[in-house]
Amino acid sequence: MIRLARIDHVGLRVEDLDEAAERWCSQFGLVERSREGEVVRLACDDEPHCLELSAGRGEAVGIEHVAWELHPDCDLDAARAHLEGLGIEVDEDVAGGLTCRDLDGNRIQLLPARARTGVEGYVQHARPAAGVPGAPRKLGHVNFLTGRLKEQTGFYTDALGMKVSDRLEDAGVWLRIDSEHHVMALVDTGAAHPHHLAFEYVDFGHKIAALDHLARHGRWLGWGPVRHGIAGNMASYVRIVEEECFVELFCDMERVPEDHEPRNYPDDRFSSNTWGPLPPRSYFRFDQAAIESERESLETRGVPLAPLE
Repeated sequence: MIRLARIDHVGLRVEDLDEAAERWCSQFGLVERSREGEVVRLACDDEPHCLELSAGRGEAVGIEHVAWELHPDCDLDAARAHLEGLGIEVDEDVAGGLTCRDLDGNRIQLLPARARTGVEGYVQHARPAAGVPGAPRKLGHVNFLTGRLKEQTGFYTDALGMKVSDRLEDAGVWLRIDSEHHVMALVDTGAAHPHHLAFEYVDFGHKIAALDHLARHGRWLGWGPVRHGIAGNMASYVRIVEEECFVELFCDMERVPEDHEPRNYPDDRFSSNTWGPLPPRSYFRFDQAAIESERESLETRGVPLAPLE
């Protein structure tokens, strides 16, 4: 069997490597951990890295892969045997791990368990400082849009050993590894597209400072602040035009017991946002019309977003 320990990092393909590295550091408070050729690795605090930026070279920008660290009880050979036993094609990765793809073609990287000794085992605030003040606490989870919700849910539970935390009727599924409510979510919009990566903040005050800073850099919220019914976290979604994704800033995520039974929430606004409105339709799109609708607040000014052709 396969067993994951945690989300390790997200790989982003970018148009301009130097510009993107400076932007993610100056706007989100990340630090550059290493630079090797056309790959730059950025970190929130004292982890090896949480974002891996690679030069696009004409390829589509955006989320290129999600990397997961295997549990110490599961080595690479066991992971390979498990995946190949399910008929999943597995390749070796230059990072010393394995790669495969989910049913929508999203690339997955599996890395061996990393030993943590000494102060690395302490809670974060008891370790020597390694990041910068105001930086996110950690990379928390990822979210993908799909048109194959049932099949993709089966892939991540069967192939990667994730557990379903909750469902939003037939519209979404939230998946976990341990007690944290989710490390991944899938939302059925009829088509596949990476949607967001999420950074955890200490509390709402930490988020306010981060959002004020992002606003001064010309960033805007596609949705939020919200209080999700599912998972209970407070979240704000900042659109990243350059890499065709959102970044969620969140805090106060629900923890669930090991024997947690998945709940099926009604598909209403209370499940999505106990504080108020559902997201604008632009939130699920990455075309230019959706971007301009958000940038100019057109929906709130009475200008509906035209259907996507």
